[in-house]
Amino acid sequence: MGKGKNFFVKKRKGNKKTINKKRKKSTKEVETVNKKAIFNRYKNKQKVEEELMKKKQIEERFRKANTHFSDSEEEEDTYNQLISCFVNPSKKKRVVDSESSDSIDSDGSDNDIQSINGEVNDKDDSKESEEEAETNEIVMMADDCEMETDIADDPFTKHFQYELSDELLVSLSSSSPSMDNVTKGWPVLGNLIITIPKPVSTAAAKVKPIISILEEKTYAPEGTVPNLINHVDFNKLYIKSQIHGNIVSANKTNLIKRDLDLTDIFTPLQKELFSIMNNYQDLYYPERSFSNCEEIRYTYCLHVVNHMLKTRIKILHHNSKLARKSDMSDEYRDQGLVRPKVLIMVPFKDAAYRVVKTLIDLLVPKESGQVVNKNRFEEDFTGGELLMPTKNPKPEDYELLFSGNTEDTFRLGMTLTKKTLKLYTDFYSSDILIASPLGLRMIVGAEGEEDRDYDFLASIEILIMDQADVFLMQNWDHLLHVLDHFHLQPKKTHNTDFSRVRSWAVNGWSKYYRQTLIFSSVSLPEIKSVINRKCQNYAGKVLLANPVEIGSIQQVILQVPQLFHRFNATSPMAAVESRFEYFVKEILPKQRDTLMSHTLIYVPSYFDFVRIRNYFKKEDISFVQICEYSKDGKIARARDMFFHTEAHFLLYSERVHFFRRFRIKGIRHIIFYQPPTYPHFYSEMCNLMQESNQNKYGGSECNMTVTTLHCKYDAPRVAATLGAARFARLAASDKAVHMFVTGD
Repeated sequence: MGKGKNFFVKKRKGNKKTINKKRKKSTKEVETVNKKAIFNRYKNKQKVEEELMKKKQIEERFRKANTHFSDSEEEEDTYNQLISCFVNPSKKKRVVDSESSDSIDSDGSDNDIQSINGEVNDKDDSKESEEEAETNEIVMMADDCEMETDIADDPFTKHFQYELSDELLVSLSSSSPSMDNVTKGWPVLGNLIITIPKPVSTAAAKVKPIISILEEKTYAPEGTVPNLINHVDFNKLYIKSQIHGNIVSANKTNLIKRDLDLTDIFTPLQKELFSIMNNYQDLYYPERSFSNCEEIRYTYCLHVVNHMLKTRIKILHHNSKLARKSDMSDEYRDQGLVRPKVLIMVPFKDAAYRVVKTLIDLLVPKESGQVVNKNRFEEDFTGGELLMPTKNPKPEDYELLFSGNTEDTFRLGMTLTKKTLKLYTDFYSSDILIASPLGLRMIVGAEGEEDRDYDFLASIEILIMDQADVFLMQNWDHLLHVLDHFHLQPKKTHNTDFSRVRSWAVNGWSKYYRQTLIFSSVSLPEIKSVINRKCQNYAGKVLLANPVEIGSIQQVILQVPQLFHRFNATSPMAAVESRFEYFVKEILPKQRDTLMSHTLIYVPSYFDFVRIRNYFKKEDISFVQICEYSKDGKIARARDMFFHTEAHFLLYSERVHFFRRFRIKGIRHIIFYQPPTYPHFYSEMCNLMQESNQNKYGGSECNMTVTTLHCKYDAPRVAATLGAARFARLAASDKAVHMFVTGD
């Protein structure tokens, strides 16, 4: 009867204070409350059962390990007694297997369970409603943060979570680090050269003790060879579920263009590129074209969005944990010295516009989110298109490259939230930065300037350089100057919470964690030098090494002898002087003959252009010049004088051809002072010598030549011009001069 009375009183809520009775709850009741809290957190009973199964398996492994490693029963009992001193008997015993990969997975959930247990045991009944509200808030946060059970296998966690070991750090910081080179062949990318740094080998290997009360430190793993994606599984690729529904819709155009079904999700090229990007290794892809540029842009935008969502979710999850804890451990170090994490460098505003559009399609497509300052962005980054002539149309690649807004001075900061993409945010409040080299160069400034700032480059984790070959045409020094200011110690704090800054960022090791992705349409030594000298990712780098089977020489439609003169040079710096001497002593005397008038000298480097111009003035040689700094009036006069044989030579810079693409008339002879940066410029210039562009009184068809100067450091350019087979014969020969005729 008494029990019934108690039960009846318990049902009548409210009139009497039941604080004392609630404090006298049994342990079993507390456990049921804990189970309910866990169930509410994961909203899935099956996951709770899986966690229990994992713990049982870990306990079983721990028992086996103890029986295997214990020398005697007495030693094992002593160890158990030592452990029992640190265990709270009122709480459920936790067993963690340090060798199991599941330990990292269960850490987060165990901490949460312990915190909930502590709240139920310690707090008074007067705060129960506050606890319930807090639990609901954490549950919502858990849904938003998608508490990953397999977070240890995520490449993001593997790459950024841990510090570098001393052996690997010594190897990376040395002038010639030890490397493992692996060559692989993939269906679309072709030949891959994978370079992975290796730690230095120590004289004596460290012997791990059987039993230790010290916590074993986990270091960053060594880089691995990327595995090709055969079947697209978002969970196995660790793509956040927030964007699962947007991936196919944003990539629909590329799939239709390749005649693929929407179920394929990615094109073959995108699968292989994402396999490398998702492995957080550096990549140099020199085969970008106008046919695959959208596929490449989509792939690196997906990688950027996925990376930023993981970063944001980790920070929010740690914020929710720290709200319930007073102590701060290294586990919660999840930020850099400054906020910006991703920098995307593109040459023109139109390219930046396409990048932002792709990010919007992936993150906040129509009616699923908000884009702040979208109208302002549309006004700033559209319009200003170049008017293409209709009478004498420009080449197709020129019209595609310079379509849209071609302004090259811009900067844009972007901030990601759950359902909002904010544009035009302050750099130190931004997650993603999109800028041109010139736009960054104006902020970074030069030494001695007062208004200069480069702190925002201190914690860049992903650097993307799209259309890097165009940077070379704009001003390569701007890019090199900006890269020199990456990962320097900030001059100001910028409201940074240093208790949350990762240890490797504080130590100045950020450059070893940065992933760099470079895309260009041609393979150039200058770009390779950047990835070899400026990129020190500890995960390694992947370079494409596919020979050019068909050279641009096959696009020459005229039957004209094409001579390739090889000179010797001991170094790239010495090649500058050797090239000029060979040109002055061997080439120029023959070309000064009156029969060799109408000679165009094509000069890729502006420094060489200035040097030749000064020499011609000094020697009083008849010439006119056209460069990127020439005014329209002088350009028209120079073209007219050259056509009517009033000037023997025409000095013509590669950059003016890149940006203006003039059709020079009256050319009878061409001297390529150095092989062109873009191989198709070779055939394009040679085809200007056809009869329709000639002065009838300026010479004959029989008297036309093409001459190219090159050395061993010009090998990539010559190979792209001649093709792999011709270049192999030229390189193997001992002769200094080789002649090719179109059609041979």
